Amino acid sequence: MTGIGQWLARMILLLWVTLALLAPLLPLAPNQVDLGRILAPPQIGLWLGADELGRPVLDRLLIGAQMALLIGIGVVGLSALIGTVLGAFAAFVGGWWDHLLVRVIDVFLAMPGLLLAIALAGLLGPGGTNLVLALVTVGWVGYARLARAQILSLRRRDHIQAARALGVGTWPMIWRHLLPLAFAPLLVEATFGVAAAIVAEAGLSFLGLGVQPPAASWGTMIRDGVAYMLVSPHLVLAPGVVLMLVVLAVNLVGDQFRDHLDSRMDRF
Repeated sequence: MTGIGQWLARMILLLWVTLALLAPLLPLAPNQVDLGRILAPPQIGLWLGADELGRPVLDRLLIGAQMALLIGIGVVGLSALIGTVLGAFAAFVGGWWDHLLVRVIDVFLAMPGLLLAIALAGLLGPGGTNLVLALVTVGWVGYARLARAQILSLRRRDHIQAARALGVGTWPMIWRHLLPLAFAPLLVEATFGVAAAIVAEAGLSFLGLGVQPPAASWGTMIRDGVAYMLVSPHLVLAPGVVLMLVVLAVNLVGDQFRDHLDSRMDRF
């Protein structure tokens, strides 16, 4: 990735996070219906036009940015916490705990993650909370696999053996001595997980299984705008382009972060 690409990715990411955090403080009216400007094109004062109910697209995009940030961080945070704890504990303790976790992971990996999330969201019902639960149920597996692999490679080191000889307990050993060494790859995995969670949230909301009206979401905006694609393409293009740019920026920053932490890059 070139220097310009790195700079653009960081700026897009910073702009997204800043606008998402400032959205509650801005004078926005994402649910204000104005029948006099239904399907209005972009113009001065209505910079991205209006939707089929006359609601300002820009305001709804900003609220959708906040929703994407909250769901992305919520899903990744819960998934990383559950997966890391389970994977680290099973790898350190070993025995039937480790075998059980491996079998459970194999079961989850045997099913396509997105299809499983759709099925779970359908069973739990539509809504933001149920969407997060469905994505966490699917997302913890990757963190558990990575944490298990890291702990298996670290638990035989000399300082771990020395801590064991001094009588350090299982959980203090994991939290103080093992997880800090495995933090970097887990953080990189979490970075890519944010992008995956944003795409999954938009996809499930597009299918009607995620965020429900009148709440704004990039996925629901694209779904509602498809019917008016020929007469008002901005209803689909605006949230679609924003979604693409944010996900691309998160992935590019994740790539850069991974290369920075990868000690093998120092050889070149």
